[in-house]
This record gives sequence, structure tokens and C-alpha cells, in this order.
Amino acid sequence: MPFPSRDAPLVQRVEHRLKSAARALGTADPFAPSRDLFMRTFAYPADDPRYRDNALMPMAAPFEPSFSETQPGKLRFTIEPLPPQASSIDRRDESTREMRRLVGSFMGGDALRWFDQASEPYRGFARPGGNLDYGAFFGSSFDRDGLYASKIYYELPDGGGMIDDMPISLGRIVRPALQLVPGLKPLFTTMAAQRDMGGQRLTFACTEPLRLADLQPVMDVLGIGHRLPGIMQMLGLVLGGRFELPAHGALLAFGEGPNGPDFEIYVLLAAIPDVPPSFLSLLTMGLAERPRGLAALERWMGAFTPEDEHWPGRFSIVSLRTDATAPPRVSLYLRPVEFELPPEALQVAA
Repeated sequence: MPFPSRDAPLVQRVEHRLKSAARALGTADPFAPSRDLFMRTFAYPADDPRYRDNALMPMAAPFEPSFSETQPGKLRFTIEPLPPQASSIDRRDESTREMRRLVGSFMGGDALRWFDQASEPYRGFARPGGNLDYGAFFGSSFDRDGLYASKIYYELPDGGGMIDDMPISLGRIVRPALQLVPGLKPLFTTMAAQRDMGGQRLTFACTEPLRLADLQPVMDVLGIGHRLPGIMQMLGLVLGGRFELPAHGALLAFGEGPNGPDFEIYVLLAAIPDVPPSFLSLLTMGLAERPRGLAALERWMGAFTPEDEHWPGRFSIVSLRTDATAPPRVSLYLRPVEFELPPEALQVAA
């Protein structure tokens, strides 16, 4: 299949990359289940400047693949659904429809009933003209057997409303975070449905500088304080000895899984002024004692490297997720080189 030209609809590039990556990773076709949504989201040419202002991947097409050490070999991606001119309410509603369709079709009635109940407070809280920006993001994960997981990220209104509508168990987890970590701003809640389980999380932006050591009190309250040294060791390694993140340089996510509270810290690499040039080498060094995870990362990078390139693109986020029984595990988010807007498109938009 020849690589699509820049004047072809961007959906052709998305299809090409997803199917190529699926072959490399040995997964089912990730394009066909959401073909209609992809067609409507990426209908403009690849270099159309209207793509630049999306909330997921500014200055590039809103398509973000990611690697997860906890899901080796799976093909994961997130999109900002619908074309650039769509409203936040339309994105929220379309993400909900797509999630319900996939969950009902691939995971069955029990999973759909769980999602309908969990998402009810977030599907109708905003009115046209309200204070939402993007509304929602949508994501999926595939393995060799087909759809493994489907995810929706519901944007929360300014001021972090809707926390009181969360499950009681999740509220008991996020309230200590608000009390013990200064400057947290609720951003979005994530609903994830997998074949065997479903879960909800709340993600905060850190609007003030964050010292990693200052996470100890909240992690102690959640019973996972023993995991902080592992987080600091890995982030200190890949960030060249940095243990303090600037304001707006990190996100913190809290949820509840089979092993109790879980926690994830996302480092927004574009906000870090001195990320080492050898970032990826340092990351692979940190994974050296986990050869399965390292091999999966190398395979994933190959799957998302274009045929005429030596590199898949720029990494936008590195995260570490942990709970009481699982040590911190790495996820890496990619800004694919083939979906970057060319300089002339950005100049036209400006």
C-alpha cells in the first residue's frame, strides 16, 4: 500500500499507519471497528492548517499512539474525535456513542451497563455555550484477538465540578490528593472498559511546581508510599537527575483497581526545559532489568516508524503507574513524525 500524499485526506495516513503497526505488532485491524469515526475526524488533507488547534496534539493531527509496559504488544491510540470545527458538546456526545457501540458490540451487555451507569453524570452536564474546551477524547487498544479496551476521557468543567458525582470509593481516593498536593486542578475523568473489567480515574494538572518527594504524604494515605522511591529512581534517571517538575509540567491520575488505589504520574516533556538529549537511551537503561518490557518498547517503536524514516517522532509524555502490589511501570506517548503539520501550514494558520 503506497504511502498517501499530503493532499490526500488524512484518514488515509491514519489507516496506513494503524494497519502497518498492527502487522508489526501482530494485532487485529484497529482501523475497521471505528472506520466511520476516523473518516469524519480526518477528512481534510494531511497538511490542512485547521488541524493545528486541537487540544490533544497542538500543531499536529490529533492522533496519539502510546506504549504501555503493562500492555506489551498491544496497539493503543487516542484521538480527538470529529473534524476541527466540531463543538465540545459534539465531541463529548460522539465519544459516548462510539464507546457504547464498541463496548456493546465487543464486550457485551454487562460491560455496556457498567459504562452507562458510570458515565451518566458526565454525558449531559454541559450546555452549549458552557465552559468546555474539547469535550472528550476517545481511545482504543487492540491485541491479536481484537478490541482489548476502549476509553473515553470526559473533560471536566472549569473549577473541577462533578467530583461529587464520582463513585464513593473514587472520591475517598481523590480527596486526600486535593488536600495534600498544592495546586491540583481536575482536568478529566477517564472511563476504561476492558474485556474483563472496567474502571474510572480522575486526572489533575499540577499548576504549581511539584517536588517528587512531596508526593509521599498522599501516597502514604493511599497505602502506596513504598512505591515512591521507584518512581523517583526512574524519573530521576530519564530526566537527568531532576526531581522537581515545573508548574504545568505534570499530571497526576488517581483511580481504583483490583489491588486498591492506583496512581500514575505523567511528565509533559515539552514543559521540561532540560530533558536530556539521551532521554530514550536513559529510559531503556532503566528498563534493562525488565527485558520483556524493553523488547516490547523496541518493537512498538519499530511499528510506528515510517518506512522512509529512522525515528517514529517526538515523545510527548512519559508516565509511571503503580499500586500496592505492582511496582512502577512505564508508558510512553508519541507525537508521530508523519502527522506533524509542515511549517508552511503553520505559517498560513498564524
